Amino acid sequence: MESAAPEAGRLRRWGPRARRWRWLVALTLTPVVAASVAVAVAYAKGGWYGVNVMLRRGANIWVDTAPDDSRLSPGMRLSLAGRRTPDPAEPVRWRQAAAGLDVAELPVRVGGQRVDALLLSRIDPARYRFRVLNRPAGDRDVGDWMSATGASLVVNGSYYARDGHADTPVVSDGRRLGPASYQASHGAFTAGGPAGARLVDLAGLDWRWVTDGARQAMVSYPMLLGADGRARTLGADERWLANRSFLGQDGDGRIIVGTTRDAYFSLPSLAAFLPRAGLGLRLALNLDGGPVACQKVSAGGYRREFCGRYETAVHDGRLQLLRPLVDFRRPPLPMALVAVPR
Repeated sequence: MESAAPEAGRLRRWGPRARRWRWLVALTLTPVVAASVAVAVAYAKGGWYGVNVMLRRGANIWVDTAPDDSRLSPGMRLSLAGRRTPDPAEPVRWRQAAAGLDVAELPVRVGGQRVDALLLSRIDPARYRFRVLNRPAGDRDVGDWMSATGASLVVNGSYYARDGHADTPVVSDGRRLGPASYQASHGAFTAGGPAGARLVDLAGLDWRWVTDGARQAMVSYPMLLGADGRARTLGADERWLANRSFLGQDGDGRIIVGTTRDAYFSLPSLAAFLPRAGLGLRLALNLDGGPVACQKVSAGGYRREFCGRYETAVHDGRLQLLRPLVDFRRPPLPMALVAVPR
């Protein structure tokens, strides 16, 4: 009969080595398992938008801050200290980037100190067609949208939900997106219909009637300048500061796109500044803001590319700052408005 002793010896000799291999396998698989769990959680909470934000763009978290925090820009610290009325605006110096597309940068000063600037684009709807686009996967940033559409201008659009879908009523290339049931009392942008490209004050109007027949449309809020010459920002917290984007329409029917370079403005202070900015605005409508406040222009020999960095808010009575976990990479834009040459 064969003795079991040699086999027992082999097991004793291989025991430590087997344990080492098990540890190596465990150490190798742990990051994979952790990453898989993180992806599963991100997908459960936000679909492919949540996954793409986590894997491709990094993520943001709210951290406690104070009005004099050095992580805030000088303009934000001034605003939080109560200095929310800028100096009178300088004359706007428009330059033509291409036929029907003018650009400008309007400085914003307080006591002579530059605290912000409006990055402005002025578009003639007779020479450009607009598209309102939603890509819930969150796999396109401002540059990706420009490459995919051939646009000369891209700006972030209205608000979106956690999964990247439109959070307000939208018409994109003739398709209705976003909630079917929605109470809208601020404003809408429409294009591609009988009325052409325009802003509409929705006070007393049904958004369904306003967007009916439009190839492109989006509802947003708040109205920074209504048809009555007033803003509808009552109740907005003055400590809610952010990079902001907005749409305006001047007396000649041109669409003005604006994005703030810094986060000096609260919604009420921006609404108070715009009528005094020398833009000839008849209407102005706020879009989404914070890091997603992005604008890119490529026309003629002119190039501009910008995305926001700042946002503060008050949560449970605490002033907080939105901070990236990784770095300030360009954020995904599930909602975009693009202007394409005709």
